[in-house]
Amino acid sequence: MIASPSGGTPGTPTGSPSGISVYDSWPAEAPTTSDEAPPGAPNGPLLVVRTVATDDLPGTPTALVDRLPDTNALAWVRHGDGLVGWGEALRFETFGPGRFADADEAWRQVLDNAVVHDDVNLPGSGLVAFGSFAFDDVSPGDEAEDPARASGVLIVPRVVVGRRGERTWMTTISLVGDRSAPVGEDLLSAYPRQPVTEPGRVTLADGAVAAADWPAVVAEGIARIQTGELEKVVLARDVVATAEHPLDTRHLLGRLASAYDACWAFSVDGMVGATPELLVRSEKGLVASRVLAGTIRREHGMADADDADLLRAAQLARSSKDLEEHEFAVRSVAAALEPYCSSMNVPEAPFVLHLPNVMHLATDVTGVLTDQRGGRAPSSLSLAAALHPSAAVCGTPTTAARSLIREIEGLDRARYAGPVGWVGADGDGEWGIALRSAEISATDPRHIRLFAGCGIVAASDPQAELAESEAKLEPMRYALGAVS
Repeated sequence: MIASPSGGTPGTPTGSPSGISVYDSWPAEAPTTSDEAPPGAPNGPLLVVRTVATDDLPGTPTALVDRLPDTNALAWVRHGDGLVGWGEALRFETFGPGRFADADEAWRQVLDNAVVHDDVNLPGSGLVAFGSFAFDDVSPGDEAEDPARASGVLIVPRVVVGRRGERTWMTTISLVGDRSAPVGEDLLSAYPRQPVTEPGRVTLADGAVAAADWPAVVAEGIARIQTGELEKVVLARDVVATAEHPLDTRHLLGRLASAYDACWAFSVDGMVGATPELLVRSEKGLVASRVLAGTIRREHGMADADDADLLRAAQLARSSKDLEEHEFAVRSVAAALEPYCSSMNVPEAPFVLHLPNVMHLATDVTGVLTDQRGGRAPSSLSLAAALHPSAAVCGTPTTAARSLIREIEGLDRARYAGPVGWVGADGDGEWGIALRSAEISATDPRHIRLFAGCGIVAASDPQAELAESEAKLEPMRYALGAVS
């Protein structure tokens, strides 16, 4: 695991028995007393956190996003509520199969050394961290080119603004011993608001697998299912976009939060999108997961009450192919949550979720958490780790599906379809699946990769799946102002 404070650069990465890279030293500097240990030293960083109520924000879907001062945005927003953050007090990067457990342990160590004054006491107030994690345990990328590529990140911002219903608050977070960091009123003035910039002209190109070639990948998946090797596999594709100007995440978030306000608009470390699928929410001993699988495209201009729209919803609700795909996803989530719950509610039939571009079969799975080790409930991050990857983004059985994805997909998913969200000081939080999303290049902010995936079962049709993937690319194309 790599831990670094804002403005600090860790030492040289070394291997560990678990296969997780760690830094063996902090930058050379004059010796410090134990009271001034560098952040991230063995005793852990010490944070001072203060949350206060603030004046209410405008009642618009973008009110929180509009508070972001620059493009280095952290966000988790739905229906105008949620959290946005900026600055970095702490950053933890994790690697490989242990990326979730290492991040969870790092977070617990931060909590043990944090001094928190919270005058609001609502979910998301007090100390929080935003996170984003890779879909797979391994990356098919070029290891020689990027040997230390992180597969998970937790970021503790310096400033957080949150809203829940009629309550609004601001949290400031300071790292003790970080002399370069502003504090108090200087912390807010250190991030002057910069104008939001538009991307200009945007061009789209095929990604790792051309659109014309992708149906052949789907056909191979179908053939493997029909041999009995597995029951379902989720296959993804990407599209590469190049903008005229560097991408401003606030511009993308604003368009997504307005047009897809029923989704969770997010931005963490270059990963941005509007996911309709909530992997897990834990709050005061209760847990919930919204499972989506089974999709039909909506025609442009349709209203929810249109006869044609209602007909398509009924078609989706009766589709044996989509119902089968959905059942696999619900079963996998229920099975993963069961060990952590004293009771659960799993509806017998899904409902149809209407979004601007598509409709999904959806099921809300809920439960009551039981205390685990140490007499405390599992954190939302550990629950997300237990649920990932669900059949909605991987397949059934999980091991066979993941192996087939690695074999035939031809795509580095990176953090697409991985958990993204936030965790609070009490372990509660919300984690979505990074769908309807894109990843801004870390080396060229004009480049961005858009992702879409489809659940494949024995009755799937390759051309229909291609059309579905095009519909799922629409939110990010809209956010960019791009046309095919």
